[in-house]
Amino acid sequence: MPIIETHGLTKTFITREKQPGLRGSLRALFRPVRRQVQAVKGITFTVEEGERVAFIGPNGAGKSTTIKMLVGILHPTSGDARVLGRVPWRERTRLAYQIGAVFGQKSQLWYHLPPKDSFDLLARIYELDRRAYRERLAHLVELFEIGPYLQVPVRKLSLGERMRCEIAASLLHRPRILFLDEPTIGLDVVVKQRIRDLILELNQQEGVTIFLTSHDAGDVEVLCRRAMVINHGEVIFDGKVSTLKRDYIHAKTISLKLGEPWQGFDQPGVELLKHKGYGVKLRVDTSVTPIEEVVRRLLARYAIVDINVDNPPMEEIIARIYGDAGTRGGEDGGTRGGGDAETGR
Repeated sequence: MPIIETHGLTKTFITREKQPGLRGSLRALFRPVRRQVQAVKGITFTVEEGERVAFIGPNGAGKSTTIKMLVGILHPTSGDARVLGRVPWRERTRLAYQIGAVFGQKSQLWYHLPPKDSFDLLARIYELDRRAYRERLAHLVELFEIGPYLQVPVRKLSLGERMRCEIAASLLHRPRILFLDEPTIGLDVVVKQRIRDLILELNQQEGVTIFLTSHDAGDVEVLCRRAMVINHGEVIFDGKVSTLKRDYIHAKTISLKLGEPWQGFDQPGVELLKHKGYGVKLRVDTSVTPIEEVVRRLLARYAIVDINVDNPPMEEIIARIYGDAGTRGGEDGGTRGGGDAETGR
């Protein structure tokens, strides 16, 4: 039985149109012009227990609205959903004991209090047995390496330290599903990788289902086996991340800081984008030459002080998918609305 099910899930908002000028503003007070905005348009999908699913799309695509319906914050206009067998907007309180949520720009930790105080309060909210809570907290402190931060006010923590505490807080009650909204936003490369490793470990050790939204292609590539792309409220791709990578991520950029002058680099599929002093940026067509081969040859030829490999922006990848959505079929898991149920265990 799927752990998440949606059938024709739709959400329409009623908005007021702004009128120009003072006269228009006065008219709008007494005779407002309203219009309907369909944020989510009849989406249907299922998620199996233990899966790691990326739910991605540009700003305004309907991602947040969908998640808010799945956790019970919003009621749909039409359609149905089941999360762990429950209707989220009717059984929100009961469902809260079985799911966790982390929003990259919204904290569940009290800003002026140390994380330990927030953890203690959340344990009471979730009615956790005191002994079980102490054991669970000790495990999470060790897993996320947050011992030094437990008694430090949240306002004094770095973004990476706070995010580790945020994820730990969402796991105190042993949820079966973890909703992650931009969990690595604003983090540096090293901290991003640590957060990703922790999420993977959590999925593999405890079987927690991961439902992720992110604009970072690296999050999707590393964390998830399945991706759903939503645009204008519709699911336009649902399939394996390997299919997404193979069909749509054909170019990456390499940024170099050299310890010697740049003398050029002749390699098929590699284009020089920028060269200033000892800084160099290259574009690599990975369908011509694998990125690993390019990096290996660069390291063999130049004294490199620093090197970064970046994926194209997620918006660019989604734009390609959206452009192809009308012509692509369902080959190898790339379909509209019906995905591969490969689990992450």
